[in-house]
Amino acid sequence: MSLMVGVDEVGRGPLAGPVVTCAVLWPDDHGIAELDDSKKLSAKKREALIPLIREKALKISFGRAEVEEIDTLNILHATMLAMERAVEGLGDFDAPIQIDGNRVPDGLKGRAQAVVGGDGLVAAISAASILAKVARDEEMAALSEIYPGYGLEGHAGYPTKAHIEALETLGVTPIHRRSFGPVKRILEKA
Repeated sequence: MSLMVGVDEVGRGPLAGPVVTCAVLWPDDHGIAELDDSKKLSAKKREALIPLIREKALKISFGRAEVEEIDTLNILHATMLAMERAVEGLGDFDAPIQIDGNRVPDGLKGRAQAVVGGDGLVAAISAASILAKVARDEEMAALSEIYPGYGLEGHAGYPTKAHIEALETLGVTPIHRRSFGPVKRILEKA
């Protein structure tokens, strides 16, 4: 059995909430044929895959960057930091690291390889993608109870028309990314 670490992120585009990353130490003999990019799977299918992924993964670690870090560092650097945190959380391992996307975080250079479209091509990255998406969606649903009226349980903080209208009506909350254009414009109007 050979092992690989797959890393992916969820939440670069939303106007609210953290960016969440996941790193998974994954065996090549996992036997789960349905793995794919989390965005291509229905919520029901992602939920059904979670116990299978948790059973097969040797280690799972989540990383995150909070709204304040996103606003301070910018979304790209905050995402890279969250990926480094996820990999660090795995502890010691002897396996190659593959990351979805076109860049490797500075702290993982020399240890990791970027794979464009990896979440649909590499099973380890697909597993990380699904775990990160479900975790972030659950967190945004919980935040919708603290910040009702924004529809976070439906759009997970992404810039939908309804979300922007809610921001204009209800105002900006502490979980909104002030450095993102639509939020920044609303704050400038206030």
